[in-house]
Amino acid sequence: MAGPLDGVKVLDLTTVVMGPFATQILAELGAEVIKVEPFSGDNMRDVGPMANPHMGHLHLHLNRGKKGIAVDLKHASGKSVIEKLILRSDVLIYNVRPKAMARLGLSYEEVSALNKNIIYVGAYGYSENGPRAGRAAYDDLIQGSTGVPWLVSKEGRETPRYVPLNFADRVTGLHAVYAVTAALYQREKAGRGQSIEVPMFEAISHFVLGDHMAGLSFKPPIGPSGYERLKHRRVYETKNGFICALVYNEAQWTRFWTAMNQPEMMSDPKFTTHAARAQNIGEIYDLLSEIIKDQDTDYWMAFFQDVDVPVAKMNAVDDLLSDEHLLETGFLLDEQHPTEGSLYATKTPSNWSETSPDRVSPAPSLG
Repeated sequence: MAGPLDGVKVLDLTTVVMGPFATQILAELGAEVIKVEPFSGDNMRDVGPMANPHMGHLHLHLNRGKKGIAVDLKHASGKSVIEKLILRSDVLIYNVRPKAMARLGLSYEEVSALNKNIIYVGAYGYSENGPRAGRAAYDDLIQGSTGVPWLVSKEGRETPRYVPLNFADRVTGLHAVYAVTAALYQREKAGRGQSIEVPMFEAISHFVLGDHMAGLSFKPPIGPSGYERLKHRRVYETKNGFICALVYNEAQWTRFWTAMNQPEMMSDPKFTTHAARAQNIGEIYDLLSEIIKDQDTDYWMAFFQDVDVPVAKMNAVDDLLSDEHLLETGFLLDEQHPTEGSLYATKTPSNWSETSPDRVSPAPSLG
């Protein structure tokens, strides 16, 4: 059946990861997305493994469900094509800097003069309202400037490193998606479009500070930054591998120590209340680490499931392609691409009772 955004037309002027990820989600939800590229193609076409030129794996995953067109935006004929597409579009989304859009004659003022109902979304590095307006930004820079490598390095005690995902790009892309959907709803009430900016720096600062502002939330501060449990949480090593387990609330701790034949541990002041456990979380996790080392992974998987404590095996990325849950739920798709052959793909992770999105088409070839 048609998805919830059926009938919405999106003009996609985005490149690389952040913008294409946002518009791919819109396509999965039923929007008609037209991806505009230069004749040389989006840079992501040439990144990573590929069976054929300009059809790299990231392009194949980021641009599913879209129609493609190649134009020269700096040439009059290309500009004419874009203006015609603007007239029929509900949403225009881009992720270059606003000055670049203005140089192309595609500022909000110029675009809204053609179509006053269009929702004009810019997703880029920094808000135009601050001193870093107009600066270039990529995922690496935004991770660094929002403190992510510092957090990963245990607050500077180890070598800082980036999260090995396009984390800032994809989180900002999600912010762009909900901005588009909320703006579509608002347009139904107000009768006209608007301009929206979705800055990466603010999006990831929002994400990081929500967890880690901690004592700095108060004026004056009542403690340092940092969510204490997140500093200490870990993957636990077993005799033959690793597991992920979280004994969290009082009921879970009671069941855990009872099953370990040590119910008296719940009388230890470190375990008596949630606040006490939070205050001593590092020591508690160290204790768990020593206990879990004594048995193998299968033992602990069965143990934690028996006492109703959340547990999971630690997978490698490769393991996800054979994960029984993902296979059973239909999340993993076998996609037949007209030029690239049989591919793995993923469906939208949300499930709908009434307007479940259809399977989308494969990513377009260049042209």
